[in-house]
Amino acid sequence: MPSSTIRSISIIVSDDDAAAAGAPSAAPRRARAARRKAARGLGQRAVRLVARWWPVLLLLPAVMLLLFEASRLRGASPDGPSPHVSSSSLGRLDPTTRLVHGVREPCLNFLSPRSIEDLVFPGGTKLDSVVKRIIYKSDDNDYDTYHSEANSTYLLQHAEATRFNLFTGFQTLPEREESFKVNETVNVHCGFYSDNGGFKISDIDMRYMRSCKVVVSTCAFGGGDDLYQPIGMVNSSIGKVCYVAFWDEVTLSTQESEGKVVDGNGMIGRWRIIVVRSLPFVDQRLNGKIPKMLTHRLFPEARYSIWVDSKYQFRRDPIGVLEALLWRTNSTFAISEHGARSNIYDEGKAIVQKHKATPEEVEVQLTQYRKDGMPDEKRLHGLKALSEASVIVRELAPVTNHFMCAWFNEVVRFTSRDQLSFPYVLWRLNMPGINMFTVCTRRDLVNSLGHTRKVKPLLTQTNSESSAM
Repeated sequence: MPSSTIRSISIIVSDDDAAAAGAPSAAPRRARAARRKAARGLGQRAVRLVARWWPVLLLLPAVMLLLFEASRLRGASPDGPSPHVSSSSLGRLDPTTRLVHGVREPCLNFLSPRSIEDLVFPGGTKLDSVVKRIIYKSDDNDYDTYHSEANSTYLLQHAEATRFNLFTGFQTLPEREESFKVNETVNVHCGFYSDNGGFKISDIDMRYMRSCKVVVSTCAFGGGDDLYQPIGMVNSSIGKVCYVAFWDEVTLSTQESEGKVVDGNGMIGRWRIIVVRSLPFVDQRLNGKIPKMLTHRLFPEARYSIWVDSKYQFRRDPIGVLEALLWRTNSTFAISEHGARSNIYDEGKAIVQKHKATPEEVEVQLTQYRKDGMPDEKRLHGLKALSEASVIVRELAPVTNHFMCAWFNEVVRFTSRDQLSFPYVLWRLNMPGINMFTVCTRRDLVNSLGHTRKVKPLLTQTNSESSAM
């Protein structure tokens, strides 16, 4: 095409087309404006919702955390259920289990009822213990000094300050040191020092206690806990086992007011109720250590004992428990490991933090233990140092009786917290034949119901006179 022709071509552009080419159209602007307006409206609504519901939003994470922890404790705990269970646990017999390599297994391998019926009591432990004979100190040689009725009353009124009294005897530090020597014959303080020392039991009850060969015992002083009937026993064991609950008159009155009346044979269900009078200590926790630790003094003819704290319901056959924890393992003494701590000095801190004893009391005890060379270790003689002493299974033999006497004297001399003194006695005596079973096993032996009421302190004559003034 000739160049003149090309130059003569013109392109006509309208004003509308120019506007379209040089500026954005109105439709997209309106769309963006609408989106911005919608976003502002949504944000304002969100702000209004947050302002209205902020308390719920704050609580929601806490609720979710609680639900998570509850589900974890119910289903994922390797040791079975939590120790803090409600009264719905009363009467529960299903085995407690734990996870082992991803497989849930029972915490305690228990014999079948038929196998328990066929059990024969062993002739005795096969362990070769050094201690063969134990002699208990008494006031026979100190009649003029300690045996007067006036002195007995004085010491009872001041037991909180003195701790040692006519029930315990007055153990000196040299006698304490002597008591930890392991010889064929040992001579130790072990309660029941004087006839005027208190802890009085009727002749009828004493005769019953002397008839027991296997005993399951508990106690509740000062009102204490309710009495839970044992379950899970095999019929053949019923006539072989004594179930004994030690009460004082306060607990007896409290239980009777709730309709739990002792029958003509001294029984409530399976339990024989032994009412103790003239308790030797103002501290009810210390009174409770007497049936807990001095079973061999209360049941002189018994061969085996099972101690169960009053917050528990015992739920296994006693003969089966002896087989599982003593005979099968060739042990003379079985006690639960502590579930939270392993070190005696950490336990001392926890006792103070939980107001179970004063800092001064704990410091005096631990200072003495450090002076004696007590190691700061989590394991002693191959065993976990700390125990959770709410269930104790033992053969009543000289070696275990010696251990319990020494342990009792420590809780009298220092704090009433027996968990703090157990590692020291374990370290000093190095008793053979100890089976420290897991917390999981302990939960299989008992249903935990918790403490039901606050214990009332012992009222001495001095207390009564002060209240009346």
